[in-house]
Amino acid sequence: SFSILDPSGRTLHTKAPQVSEVRVQLEMQALWQQFDQLGTEMIVTKSGRWRMFPTFQVRISGMDPSAEYVLLMDFIPVDDKRYRYSFHSSSWLVAGRADVAAPSRMHFHPDSPVPGAQWMKQTVSFDTLKLTNNLLDDNGHMILNSMHRYQPRFHVVYVDPTPNSHLNAHKNFCSFFFSETRFMAVTAYQNHRITQLKIASNPFAKGFRTTDSNTWQCKPFFSILSTRGQSGVTHHQILLCLKDLIWLDLL
Repeated sequence: SFSILDPSGRTLHTKAPQVSEVRVQLEMQALWQQFDQLGTEMIVTKSGRWRMFPTFQVRISGMDPSAEYVLLMDFIPVDDKRYRYSFHSSSWLVAGRADVAAPSRMHFHPDSPVPGAQWMKQTVSFDTLKLTNNLLDDNGHMILNSMHRYQPRFHVVYVDPTPNSHLNAHKNFCSFFFSETRFMAVTAYQNHRITQLKIASNPFAKGFRTTDSNTWQCKPFFSILSTRGQSGVTHHQILLCLKDLIWLDLL
């Protein structure tokens, strides 16, 4: 087992052996770092139809192959501030104190619980996780306040089959976070460089890309509409572009 120590060196608690050796590696780390350097933004909507991009994906090692685990995510505020984006300086500025905290929720990975061997054999993806700013959401989406910064956290929970396992709950989990995954919750992208990087790196945004990979830009949708019926532009292509616009929350 391993111990978590506070700065004075006192043991706070000892973890169960089923979680003490668990290690987690963030997938697409280089892409996350690119976004983090620009100041990552994630869209939140009332309907909660928005999914995170980049998608939170990890590789896990060190689990007991035969023990069962539940995987979860939650989001915690980075600070107690509300922000606004200054287009003049292309930067985020503090706009005041944070709004009342949104209801705290956990997102369970839909495959939970399964044995450690299954979690470790493949990339674990939270691609079904959706974000909303609807405080009354009853669909199980993660509720966030727009214009606030958040840090995703990842939790591994050992499913202890022993009697009175609740008495050891504090020993049966471990938590991880990756600083490059922090983001600003927004209702529309503020930094145009974030928009460009999302278009450049998201396979579902292919309808917006120019042929020059060094100058990714949005193709004006209405200019595409105006060419309908001309050579090379099909109804299917228009529908694909419309789908991409909806995905990017540009309609």
